[in-house]
Amino acid sequence: MTGGYYDSGDNVKFGLPMAFTVTMLAWSVVEHEAPLAAAGELRNALAAVRWGADYLARAHAAAETLYVQVGDGDSDHSCWQRPEDMDTPRTAYSVDASRPGSDVAAETAAALAAASVAFRQLDAAYSAMLLGHAEQLFSFAKNHRGLYQNSVPGAAKFYASSGDEMLWAAVWLFIATGGEDYKAFIAGDGNVGGAQTFFSWDNKFVGAQALLVLQGKLADAGNAAALKSQLEQFLCGVLQHNASDGRLSPGGVLWLEPWNNLQFVTSAAFVVAAHSDHLAGAAASSLRCGAATLPPSQLLAFARSQADYILGANPERMSYMVGYGARFPEQVHHRGASVPSIKSSPGKITCKGGFAYYSRDTPNPNVLVGAIVGGPDGNDRYDDSRPNYKQTEPSTVTVAPMVGVLARLSKQN
Repeated sequence: MTGGYYDSGDNVKFGLPMAFTVTMLAWSVVEHEAPLAAAGELRNALAAVRWGADYLARAHAAAETLYVQVGDGDSDHSCWQRPEDMDTPRTAYSVDASRPGSDVAAETAAALAAASVAFRQLDAAYSAMLLGHAEQLFSFAKNHRGLYQNSVPGAAKFYASSGDEMLWAAVWLFIATGGEDYKAFIAGDGNVGGAQTFFSWDNKFVGAQALLVLQGKLADAGNAAALKSQLEQFLCGVLQHNASDGRLSPGGVLWLEPWNNLQFVTSAAFVVAAHSDHLAGAAASSLRCGAATLPPSQLLAFARSQADYILGANPERMSYMVGYGARFPEQVHHRGASVPSIKSSPGKITCKGGFAYYSRDTPNPNVLVGAIVGGPDGNDRYDDSRPNYKQTEPSTVTVAPMVGVLARLSKQN
């Protein structure tokens, strides 16, 4: 169970957000391979996908066994230690036929299917291996339904699932294989999501709807009219043409909730930017939102405004991407960043001893370059304080969609 990613500022491997992270990294490659290559970043993006996909494939220990968590959230959160020193329990928790977790199994299937598409041209054997795992995991999820936190109760406090991943996994497998069984599942699944207000690690309906449109698979889906309408309602809400769907802060960022709001911003910007390209290449080249007609350029401009806000065009004049720009968060809520490195301080830093660094009102000794923190409140205010985890904790689910957003915005048009 080596490898993989910690989810945020702690030292636990939570399978559900990790799988979503890998899916969004892979989708960034699939959707924006050309600009990533032009920027010299395709190899780096694929390396990030592979690091996570390798772990998820290893976690799939048998056809109907998936390890979904390493470490215990409660004991981990009672300590403040760098990963090299951690001595909290590293128990590995799994789901299987008798203790199901169709949500996390389906999300892992989606991640491995997406990664298989990303690697299809570069490494056919690796792609096929990932796809084999994805197909087994989808069958496991389909045949043994249940929320994974009922089988792994320790996950409930940290990443409780609402269980909506089956459609998302089926769409990725349909794209990866063209299989009639996945097409039939999409057409026959009664839960196609409805109109959503956000896209996140726990709500993938917008992603599934957008994928079918962007990949030209909508006509095959069986629920084409509903899926297209629901995606457009989401987009119109994000673009502020539906007053019930979120709002913008005074400074102009999409605002949904106070805890890690930027996760919703990067995922929404990803879908908006990708859909702008779809519209630009389609006969019907505008998005209709009631009486308003929004051209592709307006969608792309909105995605750019959200990326610009994150990178410093905001009332705080702060980049919320760590290490970027003249001013960025210095007290990131992250154990490895806030505790001195093992190179500079080789002596063991204990579970409780690390809290001396947590409570210091000084910049972190290690700069967590590229991380995106939770972000400001609904009035654009940001308190750069390590204990303020709702704003200062970074997350892989936030930065993964940003890879695709920045790749798209790097193009000239």
